[in-house]
Amino acid sequence: MGLELYLDLHSQPCRAVYIFAKKNNIAFEFKLVNLLAGEQFNEELGKVNTLRLVPAIKDGDFTLGESVAILKYLAGKYQTPDHWYPADLQKRARVDEYLSWQHMTIRYHGSRIFMFRSLLPTLTGQPVPKDKMDEALEDLQKSMQTFEDKFLQGKPYIVGEKVSLADLVALVELMQPLGTGFDPLEGRPKLIEWRERVKSDVGKALFDEAHVETMKIMASLKALDRNSPTMQQLAKHLQKVYR
Repeated sequence: MGLELYLDLHSQPCRAVYIFAKKNNIAFEFKLVNLLAGEQFNEELGKVNTLRLVPAIKDGDFTLGESVAILKYLAGKYQTPDHWYPADLQKRARVDEYLSWQHMTIRYHGSRIFMFRSLLPTLTGQPVPKDKMDEALEDLQKSMQTFEDKFLQGKPYIVGEKVSLADLVALVELMQPLGTGFDPLEGRPKLIEWRERVKSDVGKALFDEAHVETMKIMASLKALDRNSPTMQQLAKHLQKVYR
């Protein structure tokens, strides 16, 4: 039995896993889990990841959740080029440092903007209050400044002279607000150059392919039935997570 990837490309971590696997010619079966249809609550995903989150993988009898763990597993099993997750202990530690930091900073703050500008107003029928939106924007900008000053520091990449897992994870997260029409890199020329450099290294066609759904999210949301039990359940969950 081959490698199965349970993904929805609306999700940033799913896109990171998808891009990494495709870029490195890792053969896999794409198992779509449509988050907007509530398929994360289906039994099939529950058998692979009891947390009912994507991405998740099934590799024979082995199952694994959490995108960072999945990326490291794939890098190790398929012996991908060293620049992705370096063997050098200090370079690897720098990749791990970013991957550890980003969860409650770039990831959370970018996701919060995305939710406030798109999914939550759609599901609740109410706009997010201006003070909450302003707070979210300020938090994201603080994280962006830390990212630029500490992690990138004027270098071409977060670690070394080639793209790593840290760059890939960072960029897919920063694409999420862009799907709602808000570019968190606006006014930051060094980060814009970094974004284009990482896109080029990944391959623009592959990168764009992975982001098709993200870039048309506002149109996709119009088809949602916010009164359905599944969407009401999702709304309650998101309101708890993104306060």
